[in-house]
Amino acid sequence: MKRTTIFLDDQTLKRLQQAAARQGVSSASMIREALAQYLAAPQAQSPVPSIIGQFTSEFSDTASNVDSLLWQNPHA
Repeated sequence: MKRTTIFLDDQTLKRLQQAAARQGVSSASMIREALAQYLAAPQAQSPVPSIIGQFTSEFSDTASNVDSLLWQNPHA
């Protein structure tokens, strides 16, 4: 194991120490366990669907005309 340093605000440190005392473990042990659980959890999917960019269209100027395409009046 290697030593590292983290910075916590006073309230977070106090809550950590209280939780560790309730469970009868060290603060360092709680941090290691929490970090291991966080890293083991599946990562959130990208907010952009993987299908984006998979197809082409007949228009080659979509990127340069994005504002006019998105902000045109649909009722005009």
